[in-house]
Amino acid sequence: MEEKVSIIMATYNRAHFIVETLQSIQAQTYTHWECLIIDDGGSDNTEAVITPILKQDTRFKFFKRPHTYLKGLPGCRNYGLDIATGDYIIFFDDDDIVHPQNLELCVLELLQNNVFFCRYKRSVFSGDFNYDFDLSKEYETFYIKKSDVSKLITNELPFNSCAVMWKKACFNNCRFNERLMYAEEWELYSKILSEGFEGVSIEKELFYGRKHQSSNTGEFYQGNSVRVNSKKEAIKLVISNLYNKGLLTPYLFKYLMNLAISFRDFKLIKTIIKETNPNIKFRVFYQLKYVLYPIWKKIFRFKKQLLNSKKQN
Repeated sequence: MEEKVSIIMATYNRAHFIVETLQSIQAQTYTHWECLIIDDGGSDNTEAVITPILKQDTRFKFFKRPHTYLKGLPGCRNYGLDIATGDYIIFFDDDDIVHPQNLELCVLELLQNNVFFCRYKRSVFSGDFNYDFDLSKEYETFYIKKSDVSKLITNELPFNSCAVMWKKACFNNCRFNERLMYAEEWELYSKILSEGFEGVSIEKELFYGRKHQSSNTGEFYQGNSVRVNSKKEAIKLVISNLYNKGLLTPYLFKYLMNLAISFRDFKLIKTIIKETNPNIKFRVFYQLKYVLYPIWKKIFRFKKQLLNSKKQN
């Protein structure tokens, strides 16, 4: 019997994009799937727009997020996890495009290897999408282990929320933190890796994210306070998890502290120091670094400009 894939898709006022996304799911070469569309209380005509697809293809199922789950992407996804009937879980957004071989290649990897997740490459697009897909089944792979959690956290090995298929067992003790409105997958996926789940990565693009300013990432880089505060909260949660599991290496501590310092929030720095209890040398060093950060940033920019100028000459 074929393994069943549960696609979990949170949606909020994306009637103008979601049909194209659902059509890309219908075009999958692997057909044993269900797509759980979880509406987060939107006010547009999303349900009316997708009704013809719901009637024509019963693998698509539409739900409204119950009030027992907090409003937002994490709450919708947790609800989806609770009602999913598949062996494998994958999260898709409501405004993106899925490569037709996405499910097929991920399932093949999970069947042939003693692994719990399959990661793949993702790219972004804006405007009209080019449907000229690479349908080759030849690609490189590499394994991802618990020790690679540092690469995930530092984004050396990006784990985009829509670029991983998971075995359902990964979520038995790990769920999205529903208080987070940004970086929720960064926090959760680092926790799953820290639990010891191992996976494989496919060196092939299988997902295409639509780039626009109203996305969560776009709002974060525009300084949206909800997204920024969520990232700060995620930093605290990631540090706490790593510290409690004995995985907070000096390298990761330095990286996460520097990230925290960049937000110019001294309360965040004090919270991290209290949580990890570093020696007095580190306490003084990072508190001083916080104070001197604006000067250090200017020096860093000057050095970078000087280096670029030398390269051009």
